[in-house]
Amino acid sequence: MQILMTKAASERVRGRLASIAPDAEIVTAVAADAYELAGRPIAVEDINPEVVWLSLDSYASGTLGQLFGRLMKTEGPRWTQIMAAGIDNPMFRSIMEKGVRISKSSAQATPIAEYVVAHALSLQTPIQAQAAFQVKHEWKNTPYRELGHTRWLMFGFGNIGHEIAKRIKPFGVDLTVVRRNPAPDGLADRVIALPEMSALLPGADVVVLACALNDETRNLCDDAFFKAMKPGAVLINIGRGGLVDEDALKAGLDRDQPAHAVLDVFQTEPLPADSWFWDHPKVRVSAHTSNSGDGNLGRGDDLFLENLRRYLAKQPLLNEADPSEVGLPAAEHA
Repeated sequence: MQILMTKAASERVRGRLASIAPDAEIVTAVAADAYELAGRPIAVEDINPEVVWLSLDSYASGTLGQLFGRLMKTEGPRWTQIMAAGIDNPMFRSIMEKGVRISKSSAQATPIAEYVVAHALSLQTPIQAQAAFQVKHEWKNTPYRELGHTRWLMFGFGNIGHEIAKRIKPFGVDLTVVRRNPAPDGLADRVIALPEMSALLPGADVVVLACALNDETRNLCDDAFFKAMKPGAVLINIGRGGLVDEDALKAGLDRDQPAHAVLDVFQTEPLPADSWFWDHPKVRVSAHTSNSGDGNLGRGDDLFLENLRRYLAKQPLLNEADPSEVGLPAAEHA
């Protein structure tokens, strides 16, 4: 069996990989259209991997394109571990149309959850007001609502949603989750379907968008959505920019519905320099970077190795995507 990955990834996991798949041929991408097997160059025509690891460092090193190219141009691939948590990029549909199984990454869920909680805390606690009083040397009281007295409405409850819930529930937050699967979850006070959101949206102090972008959720946050929001509420979007009607959001901010928007994703990325978002006093902009924690590589390595063990043992893979997620017929086992 051949496994194709970056050279850097191979070096990080060499010992553990050998214990899981001792007989595997490890082919590594070392530069543009250059590959090695056991440290020696290998011709492109000799590469036909069964497993392809599209690790996070493949993007940073510029080898993602060639790994994807080998995956698509050869007949061998059966499974790929990817670096992304979402699969709305057309490349992932192409992979699944080829019949290759995909397992998504959960590595970035930890920093994204920390990003959400950090912003929510800083907007509930009057840090800016306290700083302003400090500048003016004014000794004034700054009362605020405790996090345990807030209600959160979260759209999507995958790996990212669960990591957010793990961090906010100890504060005593009342959490409602909106997702397709109505089954109860111990981390949520209630689980509802999308059509039920209208009853709870007006009472939510914090609204988090952590769901996939699809035909059902595109422009989920439209004019009606914002008019139903609680005045003074906070919107945090770490999902996809297409979840939000940006003109409707601007109008909502003018009414304090929401009072603040924390946006890591946008309909157009990179965000144009003349976009109104940059200078709006109620908007916090980050450059699709909520996932940029320093532990991602290690968690990604652990996930790939565990999934490789499962793949070889013919066990269910962690975070395996269903074809229906990219608009293809659902898998028979789903």
